[in-house]
Amino acid sequence: MGAPSGFAYEMHGEDVVISHHGRRATVLRGERAAEFLAEVDRGDPQLLMARVTGNYRRGNERMARQHPRNQ
Repeated sequence: MGAPSGFAYEMHGEDVVISHHGRRATVLRGERAAEFLAEVDRGDPQLLMARVTGNYRRGNERMARQHPRNQ
């Protein structure tokens, strides 16, 4: 699985708008927006934005289906 890419974020007032390849993926408001801004400088911003938008589960679904816990 490759590293996530193509994410960007913009501030609109107190809201954070996250887009993926130019298309709006999600909007964070209030406390969640403040947490996101604090976390974005600490780690990989692309991975963080992928997690926030839910666009990070790519490639491992088939393997998870075969796990004994999921049988």
